[in-house]
Amino acid sequence: MIVRVRFLPDDVTIDAEVGEALLDVADRAGVFIPTGCLMGSCHACTVELDDGDIIRACITAVPAGRDELIINLFSDPTW
Repeated sequence: MIVRVRFLPDDVTIDAEVGEALLDVADRAGVFIPTGCLMGSCHACTVELDDGDIIRACITAVPAGRDELIINLFSDPTW
C-alpha cells in the first residue's frame, strides 16, 4: 500500500510503502532528519505528526491505515 508522506515546513511530498523506514523515506525525498544513536533514546530524530503525536523517526516505519502522513520537522540547534 502506498502512503503519501508530506514533510513540513518545506512542503516536500513523496510516496512511500507501508512499513518503509521513515528515515529512508526522508532520505529519498532529500529531507534531512538529524540522527544520533539510531535507537530512539537520544531523541535527535524527533518529529511531530499532524495529529500531534511525537515520534522518533529512526525507529518508526510508515504506518498502515492512512492515505497521507504529514510530518512536522523540528529544528534543534544542538543537532
